[in-house]
Amino acid sequence: MEHINLPVYLNDDERWAAVQRRAPDADGVFYYSVRSTGVYCRPSCGARPALRHNVAFHASCAEAEAAGFRPCLRCKPDQPPLAERHAAMVAESCRLIDASEELPDLDSLALAAGMSRFHFHRIFKAHTGITPKAYAAARRGERLKAGLQGDGNVTDTLYAAGFNSSGRFYAATPGLLGMTPGAFRAGGSGAVIRFAIAACSLGAILVASTDKGICAILIDDDPEVLLRDLQDRFPRAELRGAEADYEQTVAQVIGLVEAPQIGLDLPLDVRGTAFQQRVWLALREIPAGSTVSYAELAKRIGAPKGARAVAGACAANALAVAIPCHRVVRNDGALSGYRWGVERKQALLDREAGK
Repeated sequence: MEHINLPVYLNDDERWAAVQRRAPDADGVFYYSVRSTGVYCRPSCGARPALRHNVAFHASCAEAEAAGFRPCLRCKPDQPPLAERHAAMVAESCRLIDASEELPDLDSLALAAGMSRFHFHRIFKAHTGITPKAYAAARRGERLKAGLQGDGNVTDTLYAAGFNSSGRFYAATPGLLGMTPGAFRAGGSGAVIRFAIAACSLGAILVASTDKGICAILIDDDPEVLLRDLQDRFPRAELRGAEADYEQTVAQVIGLVEAPQIGLDLPLDVRGTAFQQRVWLALREIPAGSTVSYAELAKRIGAPKGARAVAGACAANALAVAIPCHRVVRNDGALSGYRWGVERKQALLDREAGK
């Protein structure tokens, strides 16, 4: 477990200074009471500032309550910190969405959380990286895919996945599956994927697209390995190679490999779980020439204990360079695994650093 060193406030002058600046790092270190109101607060409380001669300091909630003070209704010092309460609320909302056959409306979710719909929406997105509606859609997509891989019929599957009508189901499935449910169940049968294999400074590169956007950027020394990988991903799709008008797309991707700082102005057909999509979105926000650790990336998406899960999402990324998982390193700055080889990861980082 990571050890956190809390700040030390040696005297009442330092404690008072922390209260005046509403220092969040003082929360849990001490509490302060206000004689004129009869309440005690966290140092970071946003209530109207008290007069110094009315303020006393306490080492714990129990000590403040023993002195006759009641907890502030605003900062709730007798409850877990606000960030923990928000995280617990979001987790409970996710469980509510998961257990519902249909997406609960925003008002219902906010009411269950004890918040306004605007505040709930903002807190949910801040902690998950996506909106409640997007989370529900991703979870519904996961249930849909799992159901279609079983033996049940499509009609039973669509209702079990949370679609209340076949019209809504068939309108949504192209975005959830990238193809019709029948084609998905048949291993991509009927889907058309254009692809091309070319050479770049990192070896052979394969670029593939559906009608929605780029669905794969794969790198290896052996072009045959890349083709087999694509075939394994879409075993029954119609793969179309060597189309002349696709060369421009391939050239743009190779340009990104050779000069990552230019970015990629092409649509991406990105499919994954809700968590993977949060990680991939955060990866695209890391500027060229910068790196972050898996732990730091986990914190950025509101999952501070999810470093291992973040690493798994990076490993599941099939869009090399476009979703720059090469910019994630270990806590000590050392390079860790990269599905296209650690040497390529180092080469990309060196290139971005101008070496």
